[in-house]
Amino acid sequence: MKTRKLGKDLTVSAVGLGCMGMSFAYGPKDDAESTRTLHRAVDLGVTLFDTAETYGPFHNEELLGKALKPVRDRVVIATKFGFKLDTTKSGPAAMIGVDSRPAHVKAVAEASLKRLGTDVIDLFYQHRVDPSVPIEDTVGAMAELVNEGKVRALGLSEAGSATIRRAHAVHPIAAVQSEYSLWSREPEADVLATCRALGIGFVPYSPLGRGFLTGAIQKVDDLAADDFRRNLPRFQSDNFDANAALVAKLEALAADKGVTAAQLALAWVLHQGDDIVPIPGARKLHHLEQNAAAAEIVLSDAEIAALGSIMPVDQIAGKRYSDASLAMTNL
Repeated sequence: MKTRKLGKDLTVSAVGLGCMGMSFAYGPKDDAESTRTLHRAVDLGVTLFDTAETYGPFHNEELLGKALKPVRDRVVIATKFGFKLDTTKSGPAAMIGVDSRPAHVKAVAEASLKRLGTDVIDLFYQHRVDPSVPIEDTVGAMAELVNEGKVRALGLSEAGSATIRRAHAVHPIAAVQSEYSLWSREPEADVLATCRALGIGFVPYSPLGRGFLTGAIQKVDDLAADDFRRNLPRFQSDNFDANAALVAKLEALAADKGVTAAQLALAWVLHQGDDIVPIPGARKLHHLEQNAAAAEIVLSDAEIAALGSIMPVDQIAGKRYSDASLAMTNL
């Protein structure tokens, strides 16, 4: 597996693994299968594993802590804080607000360290910006964790350019994580340029459009009854059909190249810059293996342009999140 840099100090695999779906949001979990997938990822050279306290809540960090303990020195574990949680609930319903007060930041870090079974968190992200707490205060608390040896590097998720700059002025930010794919191109407006100006790595989550760009989801009923994608605008009614027509074009280009639609979509993301490290999710071994192989696909300039043209931003039907969730992004 090829490697890339996040900030100055973190070297990671070119393709990481988003672990949320192993515990949260995408239907029933299977710890045995997830553990096999995590072990296979390490065998394939994947070194960046992304989790968060909210995934469960807590279950995903515990899963990774147990599964990766034998190879802890070979992997980079990223986790996230920043939500208020109602632990009587599970899934997205457990997130009942944001909280990035310095005391909360430190309490979450201690709890995450225990669940992960480790002495240090390699990459500690603020999951969502808290408008009620100055970013300088939040990052100041995160920086103290670095000074204490409990965190190696800092990150932000779904932050806007001004916030990124203010945060980076307090302590170097190694990575910014945001949704980015052929059908979610918002970071191209200014966040990517800001990251590059400051030497910050960029980590796209949902680089396969939450599975839609794989072509495997033919209808909403293909999703489990408790799958949160059922509530996302792009997966609903007429929006679903319009977006499926665009994915059909992606599948045709993939067939011509002899790869899967998922691999082609992921290769497009990888070709947007050597500072980009996507973290596609995978619960099953064959999905993981396909995603890892995408790091070896070479696209010509003409192929990159063709991919962009078959899925123009103004033709994507529906928003990527509900209005309430979008209100917590790009702050």
